[in-house]
Amino acid sequence: MDDSIYIEINCKQYNCKDNVVCGDVFLSNRINSECRVLAVLSDGMGSGIKAGVLAMLTSSMALNFVKEHRSIRETAEIIMDTLPVCSERNISYSTFTIIDIDFDYTVHIVEYDNPSCIIMRSNNIFTPQWERIELSGTKHKGKIINICQFSAHIEDRIIMMTDGVVQSGMGSLNHPFGWGHEEVEQFICRTIKKNTHISASELAYNIANEAVNFYDLGTASDDTSSAVIYFRSPRKLLVCTGPPYKKEYDHELSKRFKEFQGNKVICGGTTIDIITRHLGISYSVDTEVIDEELPPEVLIKDVNLATEGVLTLSKAAKTLEEYDTSTALTTGPSDKLVSLLINSDKIYFIVGTGINKAHQDPIITGGMDIRRNIVNKLAECLTNKFLKQVTLDFI
Repeated sequence: MDDSIYIEINCKQYNCKDNVVCGDVFLSNRINSECRVLAVLSDGMGSGIKAGVLAMLTSSMALNFVKEHRSIRETAEIIMDTLPVCSERNISYSTFTIIDIDFDYTVHIVEYDNPSCIIMRSNNIFTPQWERIELSGTKHKGKIINICQFSAHIEDRIIMMTDGVVQSGMGSLNHPFGWGHEEVEQFICRTIKKNTHISASELAYNIANEAVNFYDLGTASDDTSSAVIYFRSPRKLLVCTGPPYKKEYDHELSKRFKEFQGNKVICGGTTIDIITRHLGISYSVDTEVIDEELPPEVLIKDVNLATEGVLTLSKAAKTLEEYDTSTALTTGPSDKLVSLLINSDKIYFIVGTGINKAHQDPIITGGMDIRRNIVNKLAECLTNKFLKQVTLDFI
């Protein structure tokens, strides 16, 4: 994939009424070895636990089959033959939208009974050529799936949604037929025109929030999901931590830090001393203590964040592992680092491997560096949980 384009993916969901489990399931995956991105949104019939289980089964099967390069028809028929069928209405217990993005940004979309995807090219609706395929499986003979294929451009967006969005407000005095697909399109167009570079997470939130809080008057009448895929320029972050293995590499570290185009973080007092000394810049220590568990941050011009090293990285790793949509971040050094990591797409760690006796654990065989372990843990969490592109460079 072209390094100049990053694919941001996010989803916002509301549970139907007082259900503790959402009957919609959204799954995504980056297959780095093939430079592919996959996403599936499934809507289980009804709401609550049963709907959630069926939607999870559908999404998991779809993701795995597409990952294995199974044909569209085969994937759809296996899923639909596996799921039970409603005896009264003779329809599947779960609908789905599948998106497969290749290394060259060719997008393949498969839809079965979900509202049709809305594709935005810059600020305008883009309509690719759709094809209808009739299935021949034992349970779903004659059922129709819709497929399309197109080449994505930078600033394209693909918006997936479940019935809870387009049918929100249905039966009400002001919106007896619900929000409706065309009105959702117009809302998305207006939202993007107001904020041309609105993130995937913010747009997904705005759509779902409008459905629930405006049309459904604050309580979702159905499980409501909005997922957005956004092709945009990447946000880059460099994190330097630890002194290099050899002192002669100090200059290289400082040079790479200076020349990096993006946000910059330094974690570690020794690393701060090395970089500021080689670049000839001064720094000061913030007098305000926000997090009593950590030393205050260091203030350096043109550096987004400079902090203590191992303790700050370790606390950030723990916060990221436990992070969910209800997590509230403070302005402390660790939480600032977490915020920068979450809001970046491509994250580069330069990790010095110079021996620091204060960070050696004698219990660990071979005296492995604790800093290296923490950074590896951070990288794994950022890659697997937050789908970030992470590069590690040990010097």
